[in-house]
Amino acid sequence: MQRQFLLQQADIPTHWYNIVADLPTPPAPPLHPGTKEPAGPQDLQAIFPDEIIEQEVSGQRWIEIPEQVRDGLAQWRPTPLYRAVRLEQALGTPAKIFYKYEGTSPVGSHKLNTAIAQAYYNKRAGVKRLATETGAGQWGCSLAFACQMFGLECTVYMVKISFTQKPYRKSMMLTFGATIYASPSEHTIYGRKVLEETPDSPGSLGIAISEALEDTVSSSGVKYALGSVTNHVLLHQTVIGQEAQKQMQMAGAYPDVVIGCVGGGSNFAGLAFPYLADKISGKNIRVVAVEPTSCPTLTKGEYRYDFGDTAGMTPLFKMYTLGHDFVPPGIHAGGLRYHGMSPLVSQCYDSGLIEAVSYPQTEVFSAAVEFAKAEGIIPAPESSHAVRAAIDEALIAKREGVEKTILFNLSGHGLLDLGAYESYLSGNLK
Repeated sequence: MQRQFLLQQADIPTHWYNIVADLPTPPAPPLHPGTKEPAGPQDLQAIFPDEIIEQEVSGQRWIEIPEQVRDGLAQWRPTPLYRAVRLEQALGTPAKIFYKYEGTSPVGSHKLNTAIAQAYYNKRAGVKRLATETGAGQWGCSLAFACQMFGLECTVYMVKISFTQKPYRKSMMLTFGATIYASPSEHTIYGRKVLEETPDSPGSLGIAISEALEDTVSSSGVKYALGSVTNHVLLHQTVIGQEAQKQMQMAGAYPDVVIGCVGGGSNFAGLAFPYLADKISGKNIRVVAVEPTSCPTLTKGEYRYDFGDTAGMTPLFKMYTLGHDFVPPGIHAGGLRYHGMSPLVSQCYDSGLIEAVSYPQTEVFSAAVEFAKAEGIIPAPESSHAVRAAIDEALIAKREGVEKTILFNLSGHGLLDLGAYESYLSGNLK
């Protein structure tokens, strides 16, 4: 059985897919944080360049990928699609398990797909520096690398618990020339306010976003870059699903279920949205989003307007949310510790296009170790949520004695997360 199905560089998608064009109802507009009225493109100009804003509000189905962005993606794309034959054998399941492996990028995760695009558009707009937040560090590493590629400075506010847990992600960002602050930090007015009220705060993505935005609007020549949640970020990630569709066709298979972990929604949407286009057109397919029980945005959140950050500086988005002041426990899947969910993913969940499940991190790491033993790849803690759900789907197929084709996104490797594995293997993981 051939394990890997490859495309050529010429097969890198030429366009991004915009699901907005195919949704049954238009997305709810973001609201201005001050007036609470629908926000227009002009309200985003303080933080994003015009070409990014155009993508954020676009209803166009296909948006062309600039040649310079495709050249950047060609450093590692197309990424491989694997069939997990040894995992199937270990589980004794009749199911076929496929995974799209995004860990082959220079920074080890899918985040670089949008980082390169955002750095490119900001460089064209004459921006000198990008400010951003990062949870586990995959996004911060990606933006630092992309900024180096296009000659931009980069400032990263890294959630403090991940700043402590994942020192080698800091090393990677520093290697690429970024400036890093543990958030909440003393570098911003809002960070100092949080530290004064909660000196031992572990931080959150909401707090780090507030700091990055404050840095952006109070500095000259600076724009803000976001690694998930917003429409343009999810748009840039759809190269994943488009490649997977071609590769699955080469393998002579079509998934019964598509799975991805969700924090803000970017890697999930990247794989799922091209397949949701099939579902909207009548294809019988299930799409499952997987989140941590400690931050169960879809499974226990409310669908309403809320701020994307803790300080209330962003527009209000209609999304599933646990409340913008929610600070999740310090789980090792730092990229999934976000209080809200992408408005587009939220709309898909509310309309019944996708399902959602949640798992505690001990069950997630159990699945990650089982996967690593069979496939030889140590998955990132975030991606391990998708691994857990895929294994459970395969075990259901085994119990029911039915064939099933499962596809999931392995959005990054866990080679910089071995401290988390050590905690699990020594029995110290909560």
